[in-house]
Amino acid sequence: MPWIQIKLQTTGEQAGHVEDLLMGLGSVSVTLEDSKDQPLLEPPPGATPIWDDTTVTGLFEADVDTDLICAAIHSDLGSHLPIKVEALEDKDWIREWMDSFEPIAFGKRLWVCPSWKTPVDPNAVNMMLDPGLAFGTGTHETTALCLRWLDGADLQDKIVVDYGCGSGILAIAAALLGAKTVYCVDNDPQALTATRDNAQRNQVSDRIEVFPPGAMPEIQADVMLANILAGPLMSLSEHLAGLTAPAGRLVLSGILQDQANDVSTTYQQWFNMDPAAIDGDWVRLTGKKAN
Repeated sequence: MPWIQIKLQTTGEQAGHVEDLLMGLGSVSVTLEDSKDQPLLEPPPGATPIWDDTTVTGLFEADVDTDLICAAIHSDLGSHLPIKVEALEDKDWIREWMDSFEPIAFGKRLWVCPSWKTPVDPNAVNMMLDPGLAFGTGTHETTALCLRWLDGADLQDKIVVDYGCGSGILAIAAALLGAKTVYCVDNDPQALTATRDNAQRNQVSDRIEVFPPGAMPEIQADVMLANILAGPLMSLSEHLAGLTAPAGRLVLSGILQDQANDVSTTYQQWFNMDPAAIDGDWVRLTGKKAN
């Protein structure tokens, strides 16, 4: 069965009201998309950030009276609002969504592969990770920067911390690449659940331990990973330094280029910092803890 798609642009503040309006007019689904390529960084638990300029799309059955729906929208939101109405070909939408994800290589050894895809190289280090609600599937520059560093590191029998683990992608990569134990910390219970589930899927549950902040034991990590945001990285600097062993490696991301100098300067109290690695607007900072 074909469908009718009704699309309009609105503000982030009004997006929720527009979504409710379309559902009330009989839409079988409503999607919200970024209109102007505005980045949304990792939200705190329970928060649902919306773009300042949002495109709201309602999906309706083909026999709907589009004139009546458009009149109702204009009556509620104002006659000045442009509305785009278009026919939409019927498809297997689940299959369409699944086909849009392909295995991705990070460095020479490491691949991230959706569970429904066959790994490109069965002899590589293949992490099976499906897109989900928790932050981190490898497609964002900050995650890719960290994965490429892990791919080139010697992690055999190392103790690793993934602070702000999200989906567990960095932790699981470290375990697959030889780490002995990976301690995962996140303030979002959903992230801890996702990390456990993904660790089990990749058969590394015995080397992954998850904790909310404040509950992790006092350990000395050979590698400290933190892919969060510049502000939290600076406020956590003393704590993360204290959890890192002498001569331990530090890997930080979630940092914009214009924030890199401040973050690097903060960590120079404990680490000998390397030049930043850059990917688009984002950077990765690394360093080695002083003895």
